[in-house]
Amino acid sequence: MSLAQDLNTLLKPSPCMVEVKVFNRWSVDGISVQDPGLKEYISLTPRFVPRTGARYAKNRFYKSRAFIIERLMNKLMIPGHRSKKHKITSYHCTGKAHTVYNIMEETLELIEKKTKQNPIAVVVKAVENAAAREGIISIEYGGARYPRAVECAPQRRVDLALRYIAQGAYSKSFNSKRGIASTLAEELINAFNQNPASNAIAKKLEVERQSDASR
Repeated sequence: MSLAQDLNTLLKPSPCMVEVKVFNRWSVDGISVQDPGLKEYISLTPRFVPRTGARYAKNRFYKSRAFIIERLMNKLMIPGHRSKKHKITSYHCTGKAHTVYNIMEETLELIEKKTKQNPIAVVVKAVENAAAREGIISIEYGGARYPRAVECAPQRRVDLALRYIAQGAYSKSFNSKRGIASTLAEELINAFNQNPASNAIAKKLEVERQSDASR
């Protein structure tokens, strides 16, 4: 083998160095979680097809190792659960992974078009902004129930934020001419901008206001 062939072999990029992009379009380079409490619970490890079911995770906190876009897609497949009752709002996807895959890709396209930013960064910041820091529980004392403010666990903060984002998007698209991709993009952009028009931001402010009053 000649010297030139040796140099070409050394300079040839290794397969392990190939960058993995979300939907083979958007990079996660430079994106980070600013909230210290959520750094370990919002995974930014991209997947070509974010539909792994977290099979690669082995412990009980498996959800925290799943890519954040995949977790949002999973929430989109169960949007109707509210107070242990299933609403009609889930008719858009009916649990079909391929349908949700297309919805998510179209949503990211709309976010990129409207904000001129990396849509993955917008989603991550929206989840951070919508994650409530406190919650409400009921305690019984002397035969009466009283609300009490408690700190919310980091994984639950992310779960609730994703749930409220999905529910807010479906409620706006239900029985209207707007598609779910359009309302989901609007919900994420409003959460990114901390706009109370977002269902997730409105829920967060309501819960934190109730917790302040229950101290």
